[in-house]
Amino acid sequence: MIKVIVVGNGMVGYKFCEKFVSKSGQEKYEITVFGEEPRRAYDRVHLSEYFSGKSADDLALSTAEWYKEQNIVLNTSELVTALDTTHRTITTHTGKNYTYDYLVLATGSAAFVPPIKGVEKEGVFVYRTIEDLDAIMAYAKKIKTKGATEAAVLGGGLLGLEAAKAVRDLGLNPHVVEFAPRLMPRQLDQGASNMLQAKIEALNIGIHLNKATQYIDGEDCIKGMMFANDELLKVDMLVISAGIKPRDELARGAGLVVGDRGGIVVNNQMQTSDPFVYAIGEVALYHNMIYGLVAPGYEMADVAAEQILKGSKTMRDTIDMSTQLKLIGVEVASFGDPFIENEEVTAIVYENKFNGIYKRINVTKDGKTLLGGILVGDSSDYNALFQIYNNALALPANPEDLILGSRGGESNTIGSAMDLPDTAVICSCENVTKGAICCSITEGSCETLSDVVKLTKATSGCGGCKPMVVDLVKAAQKSIGKEVKENLCEHFHYTRQELFDLVKINKYVNFYEVIDHHGNGDGCEVCKPVVASIFSSIYNDTANKHVTTQDTNDRFLANIQRNGTYSVVPRVAGGEITPEKLIVIGEVAKQFNLYTKITGAQRVDLFGAHVGDLPEIWRILIENGFESGHAYGKSLRAVKSCVGNAWCRYGMDDSAGFAIELENRYKGIRAPHKLKGGVSACIRECAEARGKDFGVIAVEGGWNLYICGNGGANPKHAVLLAEQIDKATVIKYLDRFLMYYIRTAGPLVRTATWLDKLDGGLDYLKEIIIHDRIGICETLENEMEKLVGTFECEWKQVLEKPRLLKRFSHFVNTDEKDDAIEFVPLRDQKMPRPW
Repeated sequence: MIKVIVVGNGMVGYKFCEKFVSKSGQEKYEITVFGEEPRRAYDRVHLSEYFSGKSADDLALSTAEWYKEQNIVLNTSELVTALDTTHRTITTHTGKNYTYDYLVLATGSAAFVPPIKGVEKEGVFVYRTIEDLDAIMAYAKKIKTKGATEAAVLGGGLLGLEAAKAVRDLGLNPHVVEFAPRLMPRQLDQGASNMLQAKIEALNIGIHLNKATQYIDGEDCIKGMMFANDELLKVDMLVISAGIKPRDELARGAGLVVGDRGGIVVNNQMQTSDPFVYAIGEVALYHNMIYGLVAPGYEMADVAAEQILKGSKTMRDTIDMSTQLKLIGVEVASFGDPFIENEEVTAIVYENKFNGIYKRINVTKDGKTLLGGILVGDSSDYNALFQIYNNALALPANPEDLILGSRGGESNTIGSAMDLPDTAVICSCENVTKGAICCSITEGSCETLSDVVKLTKATSGCGGCKPMVVDLVKAAQKSIGKEVKENLCEHFHYTRQELFDLVKINKYVNFYEVIDHHGNGDGCEVCKPVVASIFSSIYNDTANKHVTTQDTNDRFLANIQRNGTYSVVPRVAGGEITPEKLIVIGEVAKQFNLYTKITGAQRVDLFGAHVGDLPEIWRILIENGFESGHAYGKSLRAVKSCVGNAWCRYGMDDSAGFAIELENRYKGIRAPHKLKGGVSACIRECAEARGKDFGVIAVEGGWNLYICGNGGANPKHAVLLAEQIDKATVIKYLDRFLMYYIRTAGPLVRTATWLDKLDGGLDYLKEIIIHDRIGICETLENEMEKLVGTFECEWKQVLEKPRLLKRFSHFVNTDEKDDAIEFVPLRDQKMPRPW
């Protein structure tokens, strides 16, 4: 019987117990756990969700029954005060003594509180435990009743920014105070930090960099923070999140070796200077480093469990600190060495200030090896980039394509998760490899994704690996001949494509017919808009016909903005507009005091409209020849064009005229996701046609047709479908392509992603669209022709039917506007007050 005592009941201490139980086999054991907090181990990674309504039980990593089932004695609210390594005993604050064969110190860390004068005053808190959060919430509620509005967070690192979000969620205006010259200095370079700062400041969170706090102002409670040069920041609460210090006091008292700056020194077996005492997590000093991330802590727990059970696993010499997370709604990730700079390294940087995106990758001078990188604003490439870095995979000929996206031809990143070696670590938190995930399916121990998660624990940590795990499970299922279905949601055991066919064959005309015959329950916010979109794709029904099943944008035929107002975007086909119509747009904007902006798709956006004003705005626009631009719908938005050969000396054809023809042909047609097009009159590409879902470029001998390009957060260049074809052939191929995409894509899947996941890829699509390999081209053309011939302006419908006007009211029982919506002046226009 092995007697193991675990001191510390945090995430790493719990993980040790879990790993030990799973590895113990026939070995008999007795595990006793001591935790000074009054509850079971909980998820500190998602601690801020406690402010959003999650309870302590919601955050708990296990049930109370789990400990009993695993023969583990859990002692909460009990502090271990002494350790005797000679007699192998511990003593708790209650005076009780316990003996052990092996001791695991998982005492973690405490919040580091800088030695600032006045830090002990009322209103100053640390951000570490649920008890800390309870105290912060109670104090915030108290001072708000007295008119307080401002609070500060000391520390601009990961936890500091999470704390800032928590302060904002409590209804106070947060200020982040950081001693360093940039936010997240350990993870981000200056460019990435600047981008993150801009996005955070846009949320009305103050950022104060290079600030050394001299003292806390106020008599008994905090009233401000005094910086150098007598600069005072007036605040009524302060949350300190300025780093951590290891909880090594137990080890120090027992004479174990500790580091000069704290932390219990361990070897690669997680043993301390006493071979019967192990240390794991944030209290362990490994290679003179304290590791504050979950993944290294879990690996330490795994090693300690295996060593106690006489296994051979040891810690790696180099600990990877790659991480992916979302801070205050902003995606942030870093991997490998994000800062490396020397003569042998080239840094490739992509910066898009308009969309708030910063990407940096560090590659060797020869362009063959990825060494690290940083992502801010869009971390969708993180998993692929991390795998390329971690497995030293070959880079494309143009390494910049890794962050800019493919610009034609073959894919420039890993083609599939299945292309990775079996040794590739997919889930860093649980150290789960691709081989472990796939073999769990192919060898029969698992059948479903949930089975794999339960067996391997993959995705159960930060969750960032889930997309790749899902892909691997599906690929493994297919490899053994198992049918893989992507059910729409819990109410329909069908894919979108199957539902499309069921609606078309059975001629269903409303959601209730579909769910009564082929689903269960009442439906949800996932399946209702999808089924409504299917009706539109088959019958060209407008959003007005299925109001109760639409999302907010389609219900009100306008894009809702972050402050609760709406945008108005009339169609301006090809960007061509008469002076008279331009004047009308300007007059409407003046009459309703709207913010105006020229979009990237050659239209005019009017922002800030109250929902009750929408009908009158559209009445004026429609009377003057405008129609809905469908900026709110999963449908064609616009077809952008250059001026063409009518004006440009380089133009080879009438791009503006062709763009207008294509936009008028496909306007209003609903699809799984929004669609954008472009037409350029020459290869200089002023309309950016190769960044669109479909693009046409004039060349010698006709037009080149490109498909499946996407802009936005994850840009990808379109690929060439056909070259040197005439206009009639362009339209024929586009009809087929768009209809095939509409029929087969999953919900909210853009064309680029759809093509990436299409079996056979572009070659197969050419066989379908151009060579009619499966004999459906005539059907696709006929279906598209029916949609083209039945267009109706949705806003014109609303104005002609009084019953449809009833939904355009902010309040149910009055026509009054929402006077809580505030605007502030900026650049001679009105702007929404920042959050």
